[in-house]
Amino acid sequence: MDAAVGLPDAWSQVRAPVIVPLLKLAVAVCLLMSVLLFLERLYMAVVIVGVKLLGRRPERRYKCDPICEDDDPELGSAAFPVVLVQIPMFNEREVYQLSIGAVCGLSWPSDRLVVQVLDDSTDPLIKEMVRMECERWAHKGINITYQIREDRKGYKAGALKAGMKHGYVRECEYMVIFDADFQPDPDFLHRTIPYLHHNPEIALVQARWRFVNADECLMTRMQEMSLDYHFKVEQEVSSSVCAFFGFNGTAGVWRISAVNEAGGWKDRTTVEDMDLAIRASLKGWKFVYLGDVQVKSELPSTFKAFRFQQHRWSCGPANLFRKMLVEIVTNKKVTIWKKFHVIYNFFLVRKIVAHIVTFTFYCIIIPTTIFVPEVHIPKWGCVYIPTIITLLNSVGTPRSFHLLFFWILFENVMSLHRTKATLIGLLEAGRANEWVVTEKLGSAMKMKSANKASARKSFMRMWERLNVPELGVGAFLFSCGWYDVAFGKDNFFIYLFFQSMAFFVVGVGYVGTIVPQS
Repeated sequence: MDAAVGLPDAWSQVRAPVIVPLLKLAVAVCLLMSVLLFLERLYMAVVIVGVKLLGRRPERRYKCDPICEDDDPELGSAAFPVVLVQIPMFNEREVYQLSIGAVCGLSWPSDRLVVQVLDDSTDPLIKEMVRMECERWAHKGINITYQIREDRKGYKAGALKAGMKHGYVRECEYMVIFDADFQPDPDFLHRTIPYLHHNPEIALVQARWRFVNADECLMTRMQEMSLDYHFKVEQEVSSSVCAFFGFNGTAGVWRISAVNEAGGWKDRTTVEDMDLAIRASLKGWKFVYLGDVQVKSELPSTFKAFRFQQHRWSCGPANLFRKMLVEIVTNKKVTIWKKFHVIYNFFLVRKIVAHIVTFTFYCIIIPTTIFVPEVHIPKWGCVYIPTIITLLNSVGTPRSFHLLFFWILFENVMSLHRTKATLIGLLEAGRANEWVVTEKLGSAMKMKSANKASARKSFMRMWERLNVPELGVGAFLFSCGWYDVAFGKDNFFIYLFFQSMAFFVVGVGYVGTIVPQS
């Protein structure tokens, strides 16, 4: 009884001198981060409008005349540069034929095209299937090689690095990378290589991703909204303003001499693509983003695959920022403006602040203030700024504007994992270099969903789909909502109930495609 009576007294003694000042400080920090994020989004909106109005398209800023044999009939196919295409794979049973077939169908002189399939698969059956597919195309006259390693050291970066060690690579001028689920159109090389061929200062040409399964489920629609903003706004703005952006790891063409000058592939983080891009940029190389060149790809449609992907995409940049900050600051080859853009815009705001403020502010600080009414959050910070940021994000995918409400709730749920991953990367904790290959379903889902027996078995294993962290946060927000109904005055309970439901839905596993267990 004494302990029960003493608990409220202890709370009242700690509340005023400790809890209230700390919570006010947390609110101030979150409001500052929100303002930084708002200004970044506003800046990109202004720039992208200017780019469209002024017509600063890549073909107007750089020479990109087509390469053809007619320019010098005596050279014939020798007029075309030799291009190396690398396809890294890891147990890609469902999609390996799609990517290999699309690459082998590229319109380019066969004697000027070298294809490497870099297979790190651990399943012997899949390795044999991929090897036979390569042999099938080799018999058709395609210069394709199948390569394996004894171990997966360095993961994707290690595989790409190993592929570059072969002697014949020295004859290649450019290198193209396609992940196993990417399917380029036949004219891909004709639309990208000219930018490198005619402009010796350019190191990278990045194409845009187009998603073949965006309409598979609500989760893939949410991903499409986020990634379309990334490509249509972030990449476009960065390419136009300072000729720098993060390489997306696939659907891009590199000048091999630039890769070598930058130090080649490194496996010190899980974002080897971003690592190479920054090192090349610090050497003075320029990048070009081509939004009109689109490559078909697949979005992760299971929540487990998407969660692992987001961990890698959030942890890797934060860890790379930790490792490269001093190198960027002390670099002598680039301007102060480019350094500021890389450190502040590219890393600090987009890769760190955006993740941390979303979860901390909207899922922890705002709900907590309900129990401490002395702490007030201004309406501009919790309503106006996030509303404007959300509307600015919607410009990438106009067809999904009606899904903005669901997108906000889902992004807040995913911020739990992104914040955790960002902190792991910054602190270089245990999972900082964890690499889990994103699972691709291809047409597997259509085949498995027809098996009702398997579906019943999957339903019986529903407990395997539970996500405890999401259930915990959902319970916290739900309890905060009820407390606000009883004692609050800011009507936060409306948001809290909806957001808690989103956490509960994800927590019980009813998000994304549910793959029946065989």
